[in-house]
Amino acid sequence: MNFISEDSIEGVTISQRHAPPSHYIFKIQSFSSLMKNQIERYDSGDFESGGYKWKLSLFPDGNKKKSVKDHISLYLVIADTSSLSFGWEVNVSFKLFLLDQIRDQYLTIEESGGRYRRFHGMKTELGFSHLIPHTTFNNPSNGYLVDDTCVFGAEVFVSKSTDIGGECLSMLKEATTFTYTWNIEKFSELREAYNASEPFIVGDYKWYLKLYPKGNANEKNHVSFYLVLTDSGTLAPGLKVYVKNRLRVKNQASTSTSTIEKEANFCFTKSSPGWGWAKIISLDTLNDQMKGFLIKDTCIVEAEVTVLGLVSTLS
Repeated sequence: MNFISEDSIEGVTISQRHAPPSHYIFKIQSFSSLMKNQIERYDSGDFESGGYKWKLSLFPDGNKKKSVKDHISLYLVIADTSSLSFGWEVNVSFKLFLLDQIRDQYLTIEESGGRYRRFHGMKTELGFSHLIPHTTFNNPSNGYLVDDTCVFGAEVFVSKSTDIGGECLSMLKEATTFTYTWNIEKFSELREAYNASEPFIVGDYKWYLKLYPKGNANEKNHVSFYLVLTDSGTLAPGLKVYVKNRLRVKNQASTSTSTIEKEANFCFTKSSPGWGWAKIISLDTLNDQMKGFLIKDTCIVEAEVTVLGLVSTLS
């Protein structure tokens, strides 16, 4: 196999072991759906080790910013650095794992000699851009991808830690997409701080659109626009709904100005039920009749929602 570390300084050590990772397990079901839906990058949930928070960053089709082809890229990322003091540095020895499900043993990848690497403000992720070739990963006899399911893992040694966390990303083989159009009439007469659309169903979940016609508390010169999971309170603890979200402000006239569209992937949870943009369109642009976004005092907005999968906590 061809494994190359991110910086390719001293190479890597590859070994096999039966013991699972001590700090984090990242299981993915319907892995092929990541490729099918062109998910360039997926960041796992945070986990703790050595008094710091970490996460795994997976590039199913390789890190294109590093010109990686035909490989999976996997990195360890230090998370929540805002709480760290100015000039912070964290020295870490880490291992990344890939489970051979046939032989029930983990492929273990680490820097040669288990040497420590330095995380700092300008280097918040380290790992392996060429973790494993697609041909090796997809070969059924190797056991890394079984029934379209794979398992990665991580150990991070800053100081002794016995806490083990993990999550499972279950991608839907047939992702559900729905486009909801909301015609907002008498826009200039809206007096409430925000307005909510009628609810709509996508992927067995109920959603609605939330629009601040004069911006939210921090953005008074723009329209703020969000997608909200209506029944987030019914989600089980640790469950996340992984969604591709496109929000649009429609252009209603034949002008050179095109429809405004913004897109993001986001995990909706009980504590974070909404996602969108505080500045999707400026009020000056909206109210300019030549631009075509507000015709006969009607504004048309859309949400194209694709439920990609579910993320659950591994117990």
